[in-house]
Amino acid sequence: MPTHFIHTSDIHLGKTYRNSPGEAVRYEDFFLCLSGIVEDALDEKVDFVLIGGDLFHTGQILPKTFAKTIETLQPLKEAGIPCIAIEGNHDWIHRRHNISWMEALSEMGYIRLLRPSRTEEGAYRFDPFDEETGTGGQIKIGGLNIYGLGYIGANAGSHVERICDAVTTENNLLLFHVGIWKYSPVEIGNMKIEEAHPLAEKFGYVALGHGHKPYAIETQEGKPYAYNPGAPERVNFGEEKYDKGYYFVTVEDGKFTPEFRTTDPRPMLVEAINLDGSEDADTALESFREQVKEKLVGQTDERSPLLELKLAGRVGFHPFELGRERLRLALDEFVSPLHIEIKNHLSLVARTGGEEVVKKSLAEIESDVLHELIGAHSNFQGREEELTRLSLAIRDLVLKGEIEDDELLGLLPERG
Repeated sequence: MPTHFIHTSDIHLGKTYRNSPGEAVRYEDFFLCLSGIVEDALDEKVDFVLIGGDLFHTGQILPKTFAKTIETLQPLKEAGIPCIAIEGNHDWIHRRHNISWMEALSEMGYIRLLRPSRTEEGAYRFDPFDEETGTGGQIKIGGLNIYGLGYIGANAGSHVERICDAVTTENNLLLFHVGIWKYSPVEIGNMKIEEAHPLAEKFGYVALGHGHKPYAIETQEGKPYAYNPGAPERVNFGEEKYDKGYYFVTVEDGKFTPEFRTTDPRPMLVEAINLDGSEDADTALESFREQVKEKLVGQTDERSPLLELKLAGRVGFHPFELGRERLRLALDEFVSPLHIEIKNHLSLVARTGGEEVVKKSLAEIESDVLHELIGAHSNFQGREEELTRLSLAIRDLVLKGEIEDDELLGLLPERG
């Protein structure tokens, strides 16, 4: 009989927009998504479910998130379908003096958390999973030897040889929270595609996580061996054009046949609004209203969308006259977004002696200052663009109030 399993990843339970009118609804979106995958697993009577990391949005979750996770995973436990998981960078707790939520789920039998141990020499050891303690690095189901390796940081590619050396079995599957540079936009925790290729010699299927866009990678001979399903719900702005879903995989006679099945994420729109040439705020506001209406034409999903609007152009008034609340009120006339983010990149055009003088936007000034400060440090020269983007990304996440201190540490590149 063939073996069937579901491979999903990057669920991000607990994600929401704090202090937003749509906070409670957005919180539910991610649980509804996981619940749908669980229902599919029950309907298909799969042999097991794989979660490739980032089950949670942060390592330090609310008790209600933990309770709701148990409720969502309960049907799998009752049906005897093992849910095998690894930790992603979002699940990872840097301060290890307390048990993590992932470890607690494993001890309670809702997931099998796979985590290898290390020898004094730095080699990997994948101990058999112990059902009583909820710990171990490998588990065997339906003739498959399943190995698990969570997030290991920026130098993941250098670990591949040691991972392969630790595996001596046949019919192997690896669950690994890592991205591939060629396909994934994630800038930390990735490895080069050539660094991944040796995994194909040991594993018939490498179940990836980390990047939120689905992709598959092939050996140099063109044989697919590693798959990333992406996030089944839209987690961040920028994912509006990604396919969203998971892999339903059939294994027969040692051959893995993945089928990508789509999910139903909340609608998300990221649009640029061109206000170039507007002489006053009222004119700009009317143009803003008409452009957003036009971009919403054809949207048939009845759920309230997530909107990110980027205002651009040279205008004859101070950009701060188009405040976020004023723009939101203008939208309320024809659309009710669940959450909206507005990025104001308008530049004020002033006239001095008959000549136009373009003053930089606030965003440009912030970027320039950071770029100069980072470049002044000799250790960071040549990395100004990368570190400026990272600094601004961290700033934005902190201002939104949707990131914890452990997750901030996880964003930073490892040293050494």
